[in-house]
Amino acid sequence: MRIAPVIIGLLVVLTTMVPLSKRQVWWIRILDFPRFQIVFAGLVSLIWYLVSGFSTAFDLAFTLSVAAALAYQAYMIFPYTRFARLQTEWSRDPDPASTISLFFANVQMSNRRTEKLKTIIRDADADLVLLVETDDFWLERLQETLSDYKYTVLQPQDNTYGMLLFSRLELIDPKLKFLVQDDIPSIHGRVRLRSGQIVEFRCLHPRPPVPMEYKNAVPRDAEIIMVGSENRKDDLPFIVFGDLNDVAWSPTNYLFQNISGLLDPRVGRGFYNTFHAKIPFLRFPLDHLFHSNHFRLVEFRRLPYFGSDHFPVYGKLSLEADAKHVQEEPTPDEEEVIEAREKVAYAADEKE
Repeated sequence: MRIAPVIIGLLVVLTTMVPLSKRQVWWIRILDFPRFQIVFAGLVSLIWYLVSGFSTAFDLAFTLSVAAALAYQAYMIFPYTRFARLQTEWSRDPDPASTISLFFANVQMSNRRTEKLKTIIRDADADLVLLVETDDFWLERLQETLSDYKYTVLQPQDNTYGMLLFSRLELIDPKLKFLVQDDIPSIHGRVRLRSGQIVEFRCLHPRPPVPMEYKNAVPRDAEIIMVGSENRKDDLPFIVFGDLNDVAWSPTNYLFQNISGLLDPRVGRGFYNTFHAKIPFLRFPLDHLFHSNHFRLVEFRRLPYFGSDHFPVYGKLSLEADAKHVQEEPTPDEEEVIEAREKVAYAADEKE
């Protein structure tokens, strides 16, 4: 009766300890994803084991090991529970002229259910619409629906890394860049709010560390860190959004926040799992919205299923003069600054 919980418990300890090595190989970094599932498995193992008796030194060692693994995993996901303090405050009286709403979705290139997505986009009525994994098929099917979005950056690709950005607000000098890998685009630019205020933005969809895509997490991490570090170059309001192919509770995400100083509106509000939309027990928060502390939050929602393996996301931010004085931005320590530089340098070496 005790063999099964011991095997489960040892797997929980192993899958908790291995990622602490910080090695970038894909099969290690992918273990950053299922923290909630590991916690669930650990609790099952621990309860199952304890109800069957407790009397030996092995019992004590096993129990403490699993408990320590559970404590670490819980610590990593705690900020994304409702027990944590909000990182982004709610806006109490937003000025419509100083707000910006964003809709973003990974359409899953092989998905062909365009009509449902069109309906969701129309209902969301966002200022900016970002769609990734978009090829020529998706561009052709969506252009008419998004015809009232005057400003666009369109990069359809057939490698699942196409990117389409539509905006009702004026885009200022938008650029398509390939920061780390020659086939992975990102969109960089500024947007003018209805009030005339200028906001920097970045749209990302880096390659994930999975065997059919790339052998390690170096390109993904480097692209995320490179973009994050741009926030501290001036005092303009700054937004980063898209499918980052990384979970909210990974070490890379926490490093990104500390290096960038950007806030995550999900902290203190919930997981907002967006992938995998078709597998309820295996879902993670892969689609992200980060912003500088110039903003407060008006709304943040995960939107309905439309056939993709991702759920779409809607967020609305309010640019407010006093927000940065009451919302503390994350800051890095010396070790994190060194780690961030190493990640970017390593990726540059690999690209050469």
